Parts: sequence; structure tokens; C-alpha cells
Amino acid sequence: MQIVMVLTSHSELGNTGEKTGFWLEEFAAPYYAFVDAGADVVIAAPQPGQPPVDPRSSEPENQTAATQRFENDAAAQAKLASPVTLDQIDVDTADALFFPGGHGPMWDLASSDANAKLVEAFYAQDKVISAVCHGPAALVKAQTPQGESILKGKKLTGFTNEEEKAVQLDQVVPFALETRLRELGGEFSQAALFQPHVVKDGLLVTGQNPPSSAGTAEAVVKLLNQVPA
Repeated sequence: MQIVMVLTSHSELGNTGEKTGFWLEEFAAPYYAFVDAGADVVIAAPQPGQPPVDPRSSEPENQTAATQRFENDAAAQAKLASPVTLDQIDVDTADALFFPGGHGPMWDLASSDANAKLVEAFYAQDKVISAVCHGPAALVKAQTPQGESILKGKKLTGFTNEEEKAVQLDQVVPFALETRLRELGGEFSQAALFQPHVVKDGLLVTGQNPPSSAGTAEAVVKLLNQVPA
């Protein structure tokens, strides 16, 4: 099976002068869940060149077994350093699409026409679409052929408004992710602050926050093993 992981190329945290990007744990834990399940993992990003890591996600308190494994994995680091661009993804050969979070996707993937078309192509072919934390921001522009959000009527989750306030970025992000997902017709659910929460609805799998990243990936693998080849 082939799984495409799409990372943000955006590194500026609004007008704060601080840096953002993708959250390391939300990439590393799913990456190894997929690799260990025998998947061929394709790493993609909107722009050429290494996607930026959110500096806070590299701090010692945010390290996990998966992030440490990545730090010692030269092959994975080389793969991350040269992602394919969105137009190079072959939807026909891929089985699933996965969006790690970090705040970066709120700026570039959420507003990208190319990314929306990619999501729509996976949706049209009945393929697994998954995202964790701020990753669901990458799904907000995608529509069905009828012009409705692909999230309408879907059970889902993502980084909550309460969690955004807890990290003191609710006034920095371009929109409130939970609010937007609800506005698009998503049936949003959540666990307590920073507790693991994974929601599966058909071929859509979403996770609430960094502690949900491994569980979200495991749900994707389980789903792919059930889907007829």
C-alpha cells in the first residue's frame, strides 16, 4: 500500500515573528506506523525543499520514541529533505492521504487550490483521507462534485478552540479550526484537553491533537487492510 503524507511549507507564525511548520510527533509517529505496516510512504509538500519543522515540537518535552527514532534515521531525514510537490502525486497508485498538523497548514494547505484538488481526487476515487490536529485544515476547501464540502455530515475532530486558547494562539491563527469544521457541516467531537481522540467515519479518519497522532495512523492502517484491493 502507498500512503501520501502531505506536509506544510509554511514557516511564519502569523505576524508574531516566530516560526511554525509541521509538528514533529504528528509526522514521525504516523510515518513509522505506516512504514512498520509495510507501506510505501510518499512525502509531499506544496513547495519544493524541506518542509519546516515547528521549533517548539523539537523541544525536549515534546520528544517521543517516534521523534527520537526519526532523529537517528538518515533515510527518513533524506526523504523529508526532498518532498515531491503536489502535482507530482499519482492518485491512481496511492491508497491514502494523510495530513500531519502543526500550525503551518492553517495558512498554506487550507487556502491552496492545488491541495483542494488533490483531496478531491482522493475523495472521487474512494480512497482513505486522514488528518491529525491542525491537519484537517487541509480539507476545508475540498468539495464534492455537487459543490458541497466533503466534510458535510461527517463525524470528525481536530485541534479544538479550547486547545488553541490553551496554547495562546487563538488570536494568531487565520481562523478557528473547530469553528470552521462545524460551519462546513462536520459533526465535530472532542475529548478533554490534549487527550487522545480519533474519529473514523467511512474513509475519513481524523485525530484531535498530537497525542492522537499514532492512534490516527493506526486507524488508517487498519482501514486500508479492510479495503478490498
